[in-house]
Amino acid sequence: MTCASVNPPVAILVAARNEAGRIGPTVRRLKGSFPDAEVIVADDGSEDGTADEAEAAGALVLRLPPRGKGEALSAAERAASPGRLLLCDADLVGDLGPLLENDADLAIAAFAERQGGGFGIAKRAGRVVVRAASGFDAREPLSGQRAYSPVARLAAFPLAPGFGCEVRATIDVARAGLAVAEIQLPLGHRATGRDLRGFLHRGRQLLDLLVGAGPLAVNYRGRRLPLVGWLLALGPQRAASAVALVGLADDLWSGPERGFRAHLGARHTTGVLKLLVIPAIGLLATRKLSGALLVGLSANALNQLDTRPGRALKAFLLATLVVRGEAQRYLKGAVLLLPYDLREMTMLGDAGANALGALLGLSSVDRLTERGRIAAIAMLAGLTLAGERRSLGALIERTPVLRELDALGRSNCTGRGR
Repeated sequence: MTCASVNPPVAILVAARNEAGRIGPTVRRLKGSFPDAEVIVADDGSEDGTADEAEAAGALVLRLPPRGKGEALSAAERAASPGRLLLCDADLVGDLGPLLENDADLAIAAFAERQGGGFGIAKRAGRVVVRAASGFDAREPLSGQRAYSPVARLAAFPLAPGFGCEVRATIDVARAGLAVAEIQLPLGHRATGRDLRGFLHRGRQLLDLLVGAGPLAVNYRGRRLPLVGWLLALGPQRAASAVALVGLADDLWSGPERGFRAHLGARHTTGVLKLLVIPAIGLLATRKLSGALLVGLSANALNQLDTRPGRALKAFLLATLVVRGEAQRYLKGAVLLLPYDLREMTMLGDAGANALGALLGLSSVDRLTERGRIAAIAMLAGLTLAGERRSLGALIERTPVLRELDALGRSNCTGRGR
């Protein structure tokens, strides 16, 4: 019995960028070793003939904009049929069959001999991160040669962005209580050297694996992105910092519930925690009932808007022009985050949206008269009720001026498959 027939993959995923001259032989070797599996090459914005070469070799090619390895592989996974997967680097030489003979949910290839590389900083960091986050003692945390069982596939995909995808996938599978094994194999690949290009590549690997091990969330397009809103907890306003931490709890441990009614019905959710704690923070910070209501309702309103890239940050920037006050101290940070949010490189998450909304509420308390605060509370309460019944995003998209402002600066590019 051949190794390919023991536990065959339904698809083999390969992420490639500027791999002309190497991707063709890799695809042909894979198709020869696993004739029943579909080879899907995710061309990550190549500027050479990578896509055409892979297609000529018999692969299904997804022609994508440059988004990074993790997102390219996630796009390929969405195109694959349900079942076991094999992942392979575009420049690999060697037999991956033994990965499929193993009964582990995630089988990872460990190179029998070291080839090139730097001083091992990124690899050691990856080992430390995987062990700290999941308890698994990884020898090859950065290895891209992996076999996923169907259940491990569900635990790991969509992958973390960039070169952090392997480290986070190992963490996710191990945290799910699934079996992870590393198998030493005589493999070869085009290794980076100890030159400027090599050090830049490994520096990017190190940064990506650290970011990928942090809080992540899946956006409306199925992209798994780093959550950066929790960084607002490091800001100068203590009440906003506290709200950011409460929002972070929701980012990390929230369930499927959406909206006040769903959270109240479920009772013990992080949404109920926010419903109680954020107004309490507002009350302590302002010593006013109107302050508690403004902070709670503003935090919820901005969170309701955070359903598309850049939407909540744009609302915060526009509202800050009116309310000023404490919110102005966070203007520079919001401006810096906006392009990353618009390009779907990061997400605010509940931590960021709630904190920025709370800042608007805090600023409104000092800016508005008592009547003005009552009017603002009524307006925000109406907005909250409207959001419970219908999507605020849908309302924005049906209103021409709001729709154009909302879409300004947002990236809508998608890849094409052939």
